[in-house]
This record gives sequence, C-alpha cells and structure tokens, in this order.
Amino acid sequence: MKGPFPGQVLTIVGLDSNNEIYPLAYAIVESENTVSWKWLLENLGDDLELGSNSNYTFISDGKKGLQIAVDQLFPNAEHRYCIRHIYDNMRKKWGQTEYRDHLWRCASATTVLEFEHLMREFSDYDKEACQWLKQIPPVHWARRRVVSDVLISNMCEVFNGKIEKGRDKHVISCLEFIREYLMKKICNVMKEMKKAKGPLTTTATDILDARKKGVSQYIVRWNGANKYQVTGALQDQHVVDVRNQTCTCRKWELMGIPCRHVIATLNEMSKDPEAELDIYKWVHEVYWLETWQKAYSFKVEPIKGRPMWPKSNCPTKLIPPPRRTQVGRPKKKNKTK
Repeated sequence: MKGPFPGQVLTIVGLDSNNEIYPLAYAIVESENTVSWKWLLENLGDDLELGSNSNYTFISDGKKGLQIAVDQLFPNAEHRYCIRHIYDNMRKKWGQTEYRDHLWRCASATTVLEFEHLMREFSDYDKEACQWLKQIPPVHWARRRVVSDVLISNMCEVFNGKIEKGRDKHVISCLEFIREYLMKKICNVMKEMKKAKGPLTTTATDILDARKKGVSQYIVRWNGANKYQVTGALQDQHVVDVRNQTCTCRKWELMGIPCRHVIATLNEMSKDPEAELDIYKWVHEVYWLETWQKAYSFKVEPIKGRPMWPKSNCPTKLIPPPRRTQVGRPKKKNKTK
C-alpha cells in the first residue's frame, strides 16, 4: 500500500482455461508474515472447500511466511518456487546469460533422464553454480505435476500491475478499485469467449494447431494392443499408451494437450473405423470452452453508492489502522531548489 495507512495487499491468482490470470482472493493486511498468510489461506480453504488433504499446487517467490502457512494448512499440497526469483538470487554471483539458459533448460525438462542429463551439462559448465542450485530440492522447481507446467509466478505480478493505481488510495477505496477491475475483466473475457471457434479455448486451439505441424514425418508402429511406438528425427522415439493416456515424453500429462507423438498416433488410429476420431476428446477438460465458460459464470456483483449504505448497529467505533513502517528502504523525496 502506498497511501496514508501502509500495509500489504496479498493476492492469490490462478490460471483459467485460456492460460490467463484468474484472481481467486485478495486481502489487505498489516504486514506479510506467517499469521497474515495463514489467515488468508484459511479463508480461501473455507470458500473453496479445500481440506487439509487437498493436493493443489502453490507457486510463490519462496517467502518463508507463506511456505510455513501452506505446510501447516495443506500438508499434501505441492509448494513450488518461481524460477525467475531463483534466477534473481543466482545472478547476484552468476549473472551471465549462460547461467540463466542452463537453469531454464533444467527446469523445463519433462523427464527425469532429461533433467539429470541437463544438470550434468550445467555441472560441466560450472560445478559451483550447479551445487548452489542443488541445494534447492528439485521438487520445488522442476516440472513434475500433471496438467501444471507453470514455472513462474508472474500471474500474480500481472494482477498486481493491474491494481497498482489502487494501492495509493485508502483501504476501502483500494478494495473498491480491485472489485471494479474484476467486474471489467469478466466482461472482457466474455467477449473473448464469443470469438472462440471450436470446442476448445483459443489458446488451447493455437497450441494444438502448432503441434500438428510436422506430424506427418513421424513413423507410428502399433503393438497390437494399446501402445504405439512413435519415431521422429534425431532419436525422438517415444511410447504412447492410449488406454492410460500417457506418452513417455510426458508433455501430454504435464500440459493436458496431446503432444506430437500422440497426434501422430491418433492419425494412425484414424485408419481404424472403430477408433475415436475426434482429437478434441483427447484434450484435458480444463481446456474445453465449456469449462472456460463455467469458470466465469460467477460474477462480481455491483453495489450502491456510499450514501445508500445502511448504517451498522455495531457499538464499536472503527478507528484508522495504526501507521506501520513499511519493509524496505524508504523512498527519498527530491528537493528542488
């Protein structure tokens, strides 16, 4: 907060079916610590009916207060660290572009063997930097969760950028600014939905169309049951299991959209008149247009102006929040002569 009463705006943002930001919760607290994060996550759990055994994925910049709150409330959840923030810490000592490229290649690996191979390449390039990275458990930054290939937390930063003009206002005015922004966002997304053609969201359709290119070059061999061997160029050979809907490259499981090996397999299966021919049925339902529409069926209600607000019968008089010194270096005002 930049207004007369300093504080922190905590935000929890997810991704919708079109890979756009989907704000879930926001709150204004005195400071960013374990107590405030735990309070926000408890309310989020109540609203979304999340139990302690929920296995959702949380991604953040690695703040200790948030990590402790997630571990206490959702012990089965996966807590990932933003790759960009990891690199920000890395470049304090290793700032060259090559270090960033090695980090991103390791984080983007889709299989364990590929990850280990890229980590060895990083170690050959700079053993000390690789040892520094190994101190962070790969479970917190490498790709591993199904239908979740997000590596950075820029979705929260995008949302924070949208509400930046509201942070220099009073508390109630700031909350109203955010509420009105959400109303406008829902309307803009509804306009995008009308432009969607086909059963998938626009982003999912573009990704699927891009993966279809070059598929004709793959050679597909059927084993007579539910598995196919798909061979491409440069030793690109994987096994597709149509019953369990898996591919050994793991891109299908990680994102939920068929990879090139799966698309080549489906093209081979299309020669069988009894096989499933609709490729869209092999895309995870999170990318269906119907799912996208359902997510935005919940609206932010408009409210009346302040003169029409009912007066509260609460005998307690609300007083302004106490002033608190903000974390970080105070801003200096330039004195003009």
